[in-house]
Amino acid sequence: MNQTAIFWPVLAQVLLIYIVYAVLGRRRYGAIRSGEAKVGQYKVRSTEPASSVTVAANLSNQFELPVLFYVLCLTLHVTNGVNYLTLALMWIFVASRCFHAWVHLTSNNLLLRSRSFSFGAVIILLGWIWLALHLLGVV
Repeated sequence: MNQTAIFWPVLAQVLLIYIVYAVLGRRRYGAIRSGEAKVGQYKVRSTEPASSVTVAANLSNQFELPVLFYVLCLTLHVTNGVNYLTLALMWIFVASRCFHAWVHLTSNNLLLRSRSFSFGAVIILLGWIWLALHLLGVV
Protein backbone atom coordinates (compact mmCIF):
# COMPACT_ATOMS: atom_id res chain seq x y z
CA MET A 1 0.00 0.00 0.00
CA ASN A 2 1.12 3.55 -0.70
CA GLN A 3 2.27 4.89 2.69
CA THR A 4 1.48 8.49 1.74
CA ALA A 5 -2.25 7.66 1.59
CA ILE A 6 -2.30 8.30 5.35
CA PHE A 7 -1.95 12.01 4.66
CA TRP A 8 -5.37 12.31 2.97
CA PRO A 9 -7.27 11.99 6.26
CA VAL A 10 -4.73 14.39 7.79
CA LEU A 11 -5.51 16.93 5.07
CA ALA A 12 -9.23 16.41 5.65
CA GLN A 13 -8.77 17.11 9.39
CA VAL A 14 -6.80 20.25 8.59
CA LEU A 15 -9.59 21.36 6.25
CA LEU A 16 -12.08 20.87 9.08
CA ILE A 17 -10.00 23.18 11.29
CA TYR A 18 -10.03 25.89 8.63
CA ILE A 19 -13.79 25.50 8.22
CA VAL A 20 -14.25 25.99 11.96
CA TYR A 21 -11.98 29.06 11.80
CA ALA A 22 -14.19 30.45 9.01
CA VAL A 23 -17.37 29.80 11.02
CA LEU A 24 -15.80 31.46 14.06
CA GLY A 25 -14.80 34.52 12.03
CA ARG A 26 -18.25 34.78 10.52
CA ARG A 27 -19.99 34.47 13.89
CA ARG A 28 -17.68 36.99 15.54
CA TYR A 29 -18.13 39.46 12.69
CA GLY A 30 -21.89 38.97 12.89
CA ALA A 31 -21.86 39.57 16.65
CA ILE A 32 -19.98 42.84 16.19
CA ARG A 33 -22.23 43.96 13.36
CA SER A 34 -25.40 43.21 15.31
CA GLY A 35 -24.12 45.00 18.39
CA GLU A 36 -24.06 41.82 20.48
CA ALA A 37 -20.31 42.25 20.99
CA LYS A 38 -17.57 44.82 20.78
CA VAL A 39 -14.17 44.13 19.23
CA GLY A 40 -12.47 44.35 22.63
CA GLN A 41 -14.46 41.40 23.96
CA TYR A 42 -12.36 39.04 21.87
CA LYS A 43 -9.19 39.81 23.82
CA VAL A 44 -10.16 37.31 26.50
CA ARG A 45 -12.02 34.05 25.88
CA SER A 46 -14.21 34.55 28.95
CA THR A 47 -15.96 37.53 27.31
CA GLU A 48 -16.79 35.69 24.08
CA PRO A 49 -20.43 36.41 23.13
CA ALA A 50 -22.97 33.61 23.17
CA SER A 51 -23.20 33.47 19.37
CA SER A 52 -19.56 32.44 18.99
CA VAL A 53 -18.57 30.83 22.29
CA THR A 54 -19.38 27.28 21.16
CA VAL A 55 -17.42 27.78 17.95
CA ALA A 56 -14.41 29.01 19.93
CA ALA A 57 -14.71 25.97 22.20
CA ASN A 58 -14.93 23.66 19.20
CA LEU A 59 -11.82 25.21 17.70
CA SER A 60 -9.97 24.40 20.93
CA ASN A 61 -11.28 20.84 20.68
CA GLN A 62 -9.65 20.53 17.26
CA PHE A 63 -6.25 20.83 18.92
CA GLU A 64 -6.80 18.32 21.72
CA LEU A 65 -7.68 14.72 20.73
CA PRO A 66 -6.56 15.27 17.11
CA VAL A 67 -2.97 15.69 18.34
CA LEU A 68 -2.95 11.93 18.98
CA PHE A 69 -4.31 11.45 15.44
CA TYR A 70 -1.53 13.52 13.85
CA VAL A 71 1.23 11.77 15.78
CA LEU A 72 -0.26 8.37 14.98
CA CYS A 73 -0.51 9.15 11.27
CA LEU A 74 3.09 10.35 11.11
CA THR A 75 4.31 7.33 13.08
CA LEU A 76 2.38 4.93 10.86
CA HIS A 77 3.95 6.55 7.81
CA VAL A 78 7.50 6.43 9.21
CA THR A 79 7.21 2.79 10.30
CA ASN A 80 5.51 1.62 7.08
CA GLY A 81 2.47 0.77 9.16
CA VAL A 82 -0.11 2.18 6.77
CA ASN A 83 -2.51 -0.47 5.49
CA TYR A 84 -6.19 -0.59 4.62
CA LEU A 85 -7.19 -1.09 8.26
CA THR A 86 -5.19 1.86 9.62
CA LEU A 87 -6.27 4.06 6.74
CA ALA A 88 -9.92 3.17 7.36
CA LEU A 89 -9.52 3.90 11.08
CA MET A 90 -8.05 7.32 10.35
CA TRP A 91 -10.88 8.19 7.94
CA ILE A 92 -13.43 7.04 10.53
CA PHE A 93 -11.74 9.26 13.11
CA VAL A 94 -11.93 12.28 10.79
CA ALA A 95 -15.60 11.52 10.09
CA SER A 96 -16.24 11.39 13.84
CA ARG A 97 -14.52 14.78 14.26
CA CYS A 98 -16.60 16.26 11.44
CA PHE A 99 -19.78 14.95 13.07
CA HIS A 100 -18.62 16.22 16.48
CA ALA A 101 -17.95 19.69 15.03
CA TRP A 102 -21.29 19.74 13.20
CA VAL A 103 -23.18 18.86 16.39
CA HIS A 104 -21.17 21.36 18.43
CA LEU A 105 -21.76 24.18 15.94
CA THR A 106 -25.46 23.51 15.39
CA SER A 107 -27.66 21.90 18.06
CA ASN A 108 -24.84 21.45 20.59
CA ASN A 109 -26.62 18.30 21.77
CA LEU A 110 -24.36 17.11 24.58
CA LEU A 111 -25.34 13.44 24.28
CA LEU A 112 -24.52 13.31 20.56
CA ARG A 113 -21.38 15.36 21.07
CA SER A 114 -20.04 13.17 23.85
CA ARG A 115 -20.85 9.98 21.95
CA SER A 116 -19.07 11.20 18.82
CA PHE A 117 -16.08 12.30 20.90
CA SER A 118 -15.93 8.93 22.68
CA PHE A 119 -16.28 7.05 19.41
CA GLY A 120 -13.36 9.00 17.91
CA ALA A 121 -11.27 8.44 21.04
CA VAL A 122 -11.85 4.69 20.81
CA ILE A 123 -10.94 4.69 17.10
CA ILE A 124 -7.65 6.46 17.84
CA LEU A 125 -6.98 4.03 20.70
CA LEU A 126 -7.47 1.12 18.29
CA GLY A 127 -5.01 2.76 15.92
CA TRP A 128 -2.42 3.06 18.70
CA ILE A 129 -2.97 -0.56 19.69
CA TRP A 130 -2.48 -1.62 16.09
CA LEU A 131 0.72 0.45 15.92
CA ALA A 132 2.06 -1.25 19.07
CA LEU A 133 1.30 -4.67 17.58
CA HIS A 134 2.95 -3.58 14.32
CA LEU A 135 6.09 -2.45 16.15
CA LEU A 136 6.18 -5.75 18.03
CA GLY A 137 5.97 -7.60 14.71
CA VAL A 138 2.69 -9.30 15.65
CA VAL A 139 0.77 -7.86 12.69
